[in-house]
Amino acid sequence: MNLLQAKGIKRTYGSLQVLKGIDLEVEKGEVVAIVGPSGAGKSTFLHILGTLDRPEEGQVFIENTNVFTQKDKDLARFRNEKIGFIFQFHNLLAEFTALENACMPAYIGGVMKEKEIISRGKELLDLLGLADRMDHLPSQLSGGEQQRVAVARALLNKPAIVLADEPSGNLDSHNALDLHQLFFKLRDEFGQTFIIVTHNEDLAEMADRRLVMQDGKMLL
Repeated sequence: MNLLQAKGIKRTYGSLQVLKGIDLEVEKGEVVAIVGPSGAGKSTFLHILGTLDRPEEGQVFIENTNVFTQKDKDLARFRNEKIGFIFQFHNLLAEFTALENACMPAYIGGVMKEKEIISRGKELLDLLGLADRMDHLPSQLSGGEQQRVAVARALLNKPAIVLADEPSGNLDSHNALDLHQLFFKLRDEFGQTFIIVTHNEDLAEMADRRLVMQDGKMLL
């Protein structure tokens, strides 16, 4: 059964048609990489899959929920519970520790109790090799460590799917490889599903599927 299904996704900005009717199906536990030239519409498509933007035409189903039929408040809750995001720039909050940053989605969601939130955050940071860095501020962490905190944050609410937009684009080759291997470790251990937009061909070749976008269309 498909975890995610996108049908006929179209998006236009002004007179520019960025997405020209894209279909995609993703199974639970898949790691899917989307590659293509700049301006192909990759990030726009990812933002629509993550409900950060709405298509002008088309539908997105996640766990059989037609996501864009929901009211804005319900959609925001669905996004918080079901979708994890990892971006090129980690977007950590400077005044909060690594643990506090990792726990932020659960605090926003307001479903888990604080003790459970902290326990989950510590578990993830430990898994990601940051057991001794939990109380550090982002400014006290390396780039690779900051991105791993962002990964923990994306996984905190046990989302159905994680969407990553150039997740290793701001890392050196060593940290990029570590991050790529981490995605597959999470998939193998927890059945986590990833859709990754990337220019990194090494990561794309490691994925279960490598898809190519060009001129607003999915070629492969």
